[in-house]
Amino acid sequence: MPDALRLVALVSGGGGTLQNLIDRIATGTLHAQIAGVVASRADAFGITRAERAGIPASVVERGTGGLRPPLAKFSDDVWAAVRAYQPDLVCFAGWLHLLPIPDDFRHRVLNIHPSLLPAFGGRGMYGHHVHEAVLAYGARVTGCTVHFADDTYDTGPILVQRCVPVKDGDTPDTLAARVFQAECEAYPEAIRLIAEGKVTVQGRRVVVSG
Repeated sequence: MPDALRLVALVSGGGGTLQNLIDRIATGTLHAQIAGVVASRADAFGITRAERAGIPASVVERGTGGLRPPLAKFSDDVWAAVRAYQPDLVCFAGWLHLLPIPDDFRHRVLNIHPSLLPAFGGRGMYGHHVHEAVLAYGARVTGCTVHFADDTYDTGPILVQRCVPVKDGDTPDTLAARVFQAECEAYPEAIRLIAEGKVTVQGRRVVVSG
């Protein structure tokens, strides 16, 4: 069996997606190793999840208002923290900040978004904002999308999508729970495809061999 893929997870909040990856690795259903976690807030619960699993974590704070560093400095600091863990693949796991992707990580950074992109994506569309928008629009189907991150919000090449029905009487909470269950399957699937060497990117199209 090949060596486990080394992952770094980037978190900004509760770390539910991180916990799913930790659990999948622990049960042997995902052949990977989380080498480190980088958080954008010192109080992110994702750090606690990492510590409980024995995973080293770093904090690079984005800050607010006048205390917020320029994006270029923030980006440089984040990637310095990421590189220290020597990952094969970086996984946004509830990461809420625009982060330009340097050349050495092009097509090595995954994000998961709680809708079927390109619908209901873009700046400000995260978490419950997405599910509220889906319900307000009257969509009958939603889902999740795993894609390669690029330099804008939710626009990189798509690797895996899972559909989720929108049911009569759904609230943002009930819909979020159903979409998250799909996310828990889709993200490990995308990582497995990369670990198995089955993924190439041709322009905007992701080609999966075999």
